[in-house]
Amino acid sequence: MYLGIDLGTSGVKVIILDDKDSLVEQASASLSVSRPAPLWSEQAPSDWWQATNDAVAQLKAKNSAALKAVQSIGLSGQMHGATLLDSDNNIIRPAILWNDGRSEAQCKTIEQREPNTRAITGNIAMPGFTAPKLVWLKENEPEHFEKVAKVLLPKDYLRFLMTGDFASDMSDSAGTLWLDVEKRQWSNEMLAATELTLDHMPTLFEGPEITGYLSKEVADAWGMNEVAVIAGGGDNAAGAAGIGVINPNEAFLSLGTSGVYFVANETYNPNPDSAVHTFCHCIPKTWHQMSVVLSAASCLSWVTKLTGFANEKALLDEVEKLDFAQPSAVIFLPYLSGERTPHNNPNAQGVFFGLGHNTGAAEFGRAVLEGVAFAFADGQQALIAAGTKIDQVSVIGGGARSALWGKILASVLDKPLTYRKGAEVGPAFGAARLAKIATNKAQPSDVCTASEVDFVIEPDTNMHAYYQAQHRKYQQLYKSLKDHF
Repeated sequence: MYLGIDLGTSGVKVIILDDKDSLVEQASASLSVSRPAPLWSEQAPSDWWQATNDAVAQLKAKNSAALKAVQSIGLSGQMHGATLLDSDNNIIRPAILWNDGRSEAQCKTIEQREPNTRAITGNIAMPGFTAPKLVWLKENEPEHFEKVAKVLLPKDYLRFLMTGDFASDMSDSAGTLWLDVEKRQWSNEMLAATELTLDHMPTLFEGPEITGYLSKEVADAWGMNEVAVIAGGGDNAAGAAGIGVINPNEAFLSLGTSGVYFVANETYNPNPDSAVHTFCHCIPKTWHQMSVVLSAASCLSWVTKLTGFANEKALLDEVEKLDFAQPSAVIFLPYLSGERTPHNNPNAQGVFFGLGHNTGAAEFGRAVLEGVAFAFADGQQALIAAGTKIDQVSVIGGGARSALWGKILASVLDKPLTYRKGAEVGPAFGAARLAKIATNKAQPSDVCTASEVDFVIEPDTNMHAYYQAQHRKYQQLYKSLKDHF
């Protein structure tokens, strides 16, 4: 048995995977995000630990024997978050998250201090990355910056509490802007640009390597043995391992809080100027590219509350009653938290365009589903412009449960979308698979295979025709409004 822990933005998911790659048990605990100022997005690391303990306690109550039989633990989690510890290993302030947009000016500062930033990291400096957050901290909260002894990514703070070790993996660390992504090592030049040193960083490991062992205290509390803890991966790379996207030109769409269009690569192939991310994969000697939509399933949750529906399914049921033989009059720009690919604009805002007296809740819901799809289409264009070839696309994440959204996405992207069993627990599943690789010294290609196909959604010819025109209008709307954000 193998335990996979995924620290997401909206909650922690834990799963137990057996040697036959079957999901034995799963549990989750929710998290909330604090937004104390415009563009800010924060969480208390203590909440992550509490949610992890709560989720594991659920597993223990459901199947204590399976938990006791776990041989190793893999970790995955939300990327980019700045978790700051002092010399006594105490949290200095709330963690600044991946969708926080406060550090736009500091991105420019970093690229001025280190002109080779894009060559070293393979990425354009963006407010979501970890490094600009530390420059912001130095400029705005110098008393906190002076206390910083270690900077950890969210999942790696959990690792520290589990094992006492400061460690991270390549895929998650690639999103800090401190990693030389081609060489897979910390960059002294990038650290110097933020007035930090190697001492502030955790030790680096490849995804399927052991970083330490569960402490006796935690093992006893969880009803487990003092098993190995594996490096794991950032949520997207771990999700790829979970769904079997580790070979060149294989891709997936992730419909989580944010949206990700992820493509695996066998070589390092950066193109930072198009705001495409180039990161290490959680599989050794493998990289990946991805475009990122900062608000995806979170837009659906937002519009559900806005329109007064009890849950997303209730709203989707109403949306399905609409006539999709005709284009919608309403277009939605889904920039509730700014946007990354292709705009790299933390100040971009959400917009509904085309409202009338007859516009109802269902039309709002439809516009949101389509707006997120258009954002993915922008990302697809950026990936293709970067020289990426996309052979097949799978879908993971909570939003993957909506067949209607799948039909919209397939028609906008003009690509068949493959839905696989267990896709909604992709990152936790991938983390458990990485643990399995480490424990058994297995080849990643033997473990990270594509999961069983549940169904495939093909593009609708009529919908694709009118979506082409609507996507162009969507792009023109952004250009028209850009200076007003």
